[in-house]
Amino acid sequence: MHSMGLPGAEDYGFTRLWLLRHGETEWSRSGQYTGLTDLPLTTEGEEQARQAGKTLDGVEFGLVLTSPLQRARRTAELAGFPDAELEPNAVEWDYGDYEGVRSADVRKQNPGYLIWNDGVPNGELLTHVGDRADRIVERVRTSGHENVLVVAHGHFCRILAARWLGLPATEGRHFILGTAKACRLGWDKRTPAIEAWGL
Repeated sequence: MHSMGLPGAEDYGFTRLWLLRHGETEWSRSGQYTGLTDLPLTTEGEEQARQAGKTLDGVEFGLVLTSPLQRARRTAELAGFPDAELEPNAVEWDYGDYEGVRSADVRKQNPGYLIWNDGVPNGELLTHVGDRADRIVERVRTSGHENVLVVAHGHFCRILAARWLGLPATEGRHFILGTAKACRLGWDKRTPAIEAWGL
């Protein structure tokens, strides 16, 4: 029996899921929550994306998926994956009233605020983000490919990693992922595991 109903290695083979966070945007640099606002990469972000391509060079991906938002699509393109398939489930958390707001400013009003515990007013529930991540995990594990790449967003990648491991979406809090950093999720024998993080 698998934790929280996700398919495991013995069901669907041993596909590895690689995650790549998009490069820097103006708001990622300033610490503003960026959900569905469709910001472009900065010049630095574009260079980060090119460097990420070097990190992933030599890996054969049977499937490459990207969030439809331009910061992810452009990162995929510059990293060497211009034909990445758009995956609507890979968009970032919808931050509702906190879209464009700095987390530091939220904590000035509410010192105990933590997005993982408190969520976002008039935004997407964390459990819903976790459900979207589950749909990607299932798609990846049933894909039949050795390696699948998903180009997406900071919080979403962290939640996706938690769900790969069979942990609740809230446990994404433990996985920090910088702009244009990659990680590899795979297996320890038959147990979902993190093989590499922050490449």
